Amino acid sequence: MKSIAAFCAMALAFAGAAAPAEAKGCIKGAVVGGVAGHYAGHHALLGAAAGCIIGHHEAKKHDKAMQNPSPDTAH
Repeated sequence: MKSIAAFCAMALAFAGAAAPAEAKGCIKGAVVGGVAGHYAGHHALLGAAAGCIIGHHEAKKHDKAMQNPSPDTAH
């Protein structure tokens, strides 16, 4: 239980210190990855790091798709 509380405190500290433009998708991915990593063998920090990377990547893909809509959707 102490490790979950410590992880939440660390996640909030990183969320407050990070710039919103650079961390887009990272915080949400880190929380989901940390919870998944915790339940998949007590690897919360590893899951949080992977979740942050994947969340940031997905946010960048979403932003790129919103800037350049595909011709199929522009009827």
